Amino acid sequence: MEKLIACCGLNCATCDARIATIADDDKLRAATAEKWKKMYNAPDIPAELINCTGCCEEGVKFLHCSTCEIRKCVNTKGYATCGDCSEMEACEIVVMVHKHVPEAITNLKNLN
Repeated sequence: MEKLIACCGLNCATCDARIATIADDDKLRAATAEKWKKMYNAPDIPAELINCTGCCEEGVKFLHCSTCEIRKCVNTKGYATCGDCSEMEACEIVVMVHKHVPEAITNLKNLN
């Protein structure tokens, strides 16, 4: 399976927003918006905002991804991902991602 590892370690290749964008699939955009409204308690996510090519890829970013503090930190430090940072495992910025999606930290460790 393809992997496109985001700054935080999430696999963008499995993200419904990226899949919908690449396939130009409006039904998947709508389903993703509905799922994320519930999952993230964010009732104002319209299907039209479900567009993203991936965190580290050229192109459009989902609203959260374009303002992500993790992504900003990685870019400011000149890293490719959090996996390049010696403070990753103690970092307070990325800790919630790694707490809820342990695969993300594994993905970062496997990059090196």
